[in-house]
Amino acid sequence: MIAVLFVSTSFGQDKKAYNIDNSNIALQGYSPVSYLDLGIAQKGLKEFKSEHDKVVYYFTDAEQKKAFDKNPDRYLPQYGGYCAFGVYAGAKFRPDPNKFIVKDGKYFLYLYNLELDAQQLWLAEKNHDKLVSKANENWKKLNNTYN
Repeated sequence: MIAVLFVSTSFGQDKKAYNIDNSNIALQGYSPVSYLDLGIAQKGLKEFKSEHDKVVYYFTDAEQKKAFDKNPDRYLPQYGGYCAFGVYAGAKFRPDPNKFIVKDGKYFLYLYNLELDAQQLWLAEKNHDKLVSKANENWKKLNNTYN
């Protein structure tokens, strides 16, 4: 029984480190290349997809897919695609894919709902480097947890 369980879990993506849906799709189908290279949130198309570390990413066109395939690590979201402010605070939250910041060659996603705009909380701190430093420290623990 243990061997069967090990085999079945070794092929599926670990949902601890990545904010993915049940089909292992990252970023709710938004293109990681659009965030970083264009500074906009764009929904990708299923015709243009790639898999990296057993996670599926969608792109708007063949050129974006090619850019990602050439250097996937460059385009991965910070904190596995979880809300950067949540990670800073010590928790994992699913972000709104339209709420993000691009800075220093990386992009950070944020939770947004009727009660909380985590992107505005992040910006209000006016100390991106301090927030990233604390979030990076917290991520070392959080990336191995479900929440």
